[in-house]
Amino acid sequence: MKKTQHSLLFLLTFLTSLTSLSQEEEKKEEEKKISFSGSIDAYFRNNLNAPNNENAVAPGSSFANLSGFALGMANLVVDYEGEKVGFVADLVYGPRGEDATFLSPLLRPEGSSNIVNQLYAYWNVSESVKLTLGNFNTFLGYEVISPTGNFNYSTSYLFSYGPFSHTGLKADFALSDDFSLMLAVMNPTDATEFNPNGKYAFGAQLGYADQFLNFLLDDGAFEIDYTGGVNLSEKFFLGINAALYDNGNSGDAKAGFAGVALYPQFSTSDTFTIGLRGEYFVETGDFGAIGTGVEDSSVFAATLSANIKVGELTIIPELRLDSSSDEFFLDKDLNAQKSLSSFVLAAVYKF
Repeated sequence: MKKTQHSLLFLLTFLTSLTSLSQEEEKKEEEKKISFSGSIDAYFRNNLNAPNNENAVAPGSSFANLSGFALGMANLVVDYEGEKVGFVADLVYGPRGEDATFLSPLLRPEGSSNIVNQLYAYWNVSESVKLTLGNFNTFLGYEVISPTGNFNYSTSYLFSYGPFSHTGLKADFALSDDFSLMLAVMNPTDATEFNPNGKYAFGAQLGYADQFLNFLLDDGAFEIDYTGGVNLSEKFFLGINAALYDNGNSGDAKAGFAGVALYPQFSTSDTFTIGLRGEYFVETGDFGAIGTGVEDSSVFAATLSANIKVGELTIIPELRLDSSSDEFFLDKDLNAQKSLSSFVLAAVYKF
């Protein structure tokens, strides 16, 4: 009888331990699904052939345009990945973040949500179908808002004048190991809080082996964009971006832009890569991107950058030359000129 009692007690203790251990493992597994990541960046910028005081000028592209020592942004991303569902909350704060979310305060003038870069939930309907609802960064273009996703620190004209973000519903389809398709219905471009006019934009992306053909139709305006790249060797990579935009007479007059950018990059080691962005960008009509006020202006921009890795820190020294077809920039005597040369030294930390 005593032996039976001892056996039952041992069995009960063993089962309790197993249950407790299983609960601990489940708890740890659940905790692992939530992850935190992000970045911070800061930089120094100096014009070489233009003023650096209150009359300072900068390229007509977004970000990295402040003089002297300047701030980029702080970025915090909270990611929950379940077996079928998940969400991403991507928050930004600082000058770069404010520029990236410039249309967020439409509903609330005080700008209560202008720190939201992305905020969406998703459902993996099957192994080949994923639905996403919310605010997500654009699928067009080679470059992105976060400096951790770009090789160059300053951004291209093609990136700056394409859309930044969308709010809507998109469906991603894995058609095969190499082919993918994305279809989306969204608010008007960059209207990230709500729909201000009751009209909707439609997007599509066809992908093949990391080459993407993108389409956006927005109230008569349309953009076609190609983004891709090829590894020419183990150390040499060539990225490519080309786009055509037409406002479809949705503004006061017909206008748009077209351009192409090449991104050759050569890695000498795991910690050092040097690369060049060569971009040609031209307005059609008076789009206003370059800022000359002259119809059909164009600009060629060459940006030489290095990426120096020190752990999670990337140091980016950068020389940039913008050459416009018209006199848009100012020289040190405040006379109009067609070119601007500048130097940037950036620090980007990713965690």
